[in-house]
Amino acid sequence: MRRRDLAALGLASIAPRIARAQDPWPNRPIRLVIPFAAGGPIDTVGRLIGERLRDRLGQPFVIENRTGAGGSIGLRSVVQSPPDGYAFVLTSSSLAILPAIYANLGFDPRSDLTPVSLVAEIATTIVVRADHRFASLQALVEEARARPGTVTYGTSGIGSSNHLSGAMLAATAQIDIVHVPYRGAAQAMNALYSRDIDLVFASTVETLSHAREGRARILAITTAQRIPALPDVPAAMETVPGYIAPNWFAIAAPKGLPTPILDRVSAELAALRTDPDFRSRFERLGAEPLMSAPGILTARLAEDVPTWQRVAAAAGIRPE
Repeated sequence: MRRRDLAALGLASIAPRIARAQDPWPNRPIRLVIPFAAGGPIDTVGRLIGERLRDRLGQPFVIENRTGAGGSIGLRSVVQSPPDGYAFVLTSSSLAILPAIYANLGFDPRSDLTPVSLVAEIATTIVVRADHRFASLQALVEEARARPGTVTYGTSGIGSSNHLSGAMLAATAQIDIVHVPYRGAAQAMNALYSRDIDLVFASTVETLSHAREGRARILAITTAQRIPALPDVPAAMETVPGYIAPNWFAIAAPKGLPTPILDRVSAELAALRTDPDFRSRFERLGAEPLMSAPGILTARLAEDVPTWQRVAAAAGIRPE
């Protein structure tokens, strides 16, 4: 075979690879890993975001619920995925908590992922039964001080953001309240109604319907200020100065995500922030859509990881 023919054959063999390398992104379905069970608050938000990004990018976002180990199993699957724009993770502020809970996490959320966007700030609520003796957070704090170790609070599990929110309240208010973990917020709310516990820490997504139906009373929220969905409910820091327990949702990708893809996803998310219907659906959940630039998530992680490490250490929550 002549050299010219060989050269032509060689070019023909690499042409498909060149074409594939130049294929526009995205050209196939994209995985959106949610490291928590289906039906929870972050799953609700994830499906809403997936629908909107599908419409804007022209490819389906396939929701993949990969649960376990406080969300670290799902996160690890994304850390280990190729940085090709076909795997993202939607997670919560547990991303900043995991290093305080797991000694052998196997990755550092600050350096082993590509931050894409803070998606939303979501309020954690401190909720009691509608007929509970606690009519306010102040009443709860006063009883906890008078009777240390007798007030109990339920959460969705050891090491969850809600658990750490309760631990932070105890440390800030200098009270002794007892944590009772459950498999999820629904189980914690059932225990509340069964009078097994005094209160629950859970997000607005999980408690607003209970309060609106008159079965539960929200004493306070853990954000820095009141929110539109609950204008009459005080921020906890109005009673306990300095107490803010941040709870947020964020999107990240494998480390090394190409800048053009990062910029495209970030821009599409930012466009959703000003969409009236999108904002309205978020606000009904008690969440504020942020859709921030990647650097904002980077800064939040840098601030929150050491904060939660201090809270866990002070509460005696040991890394497993």
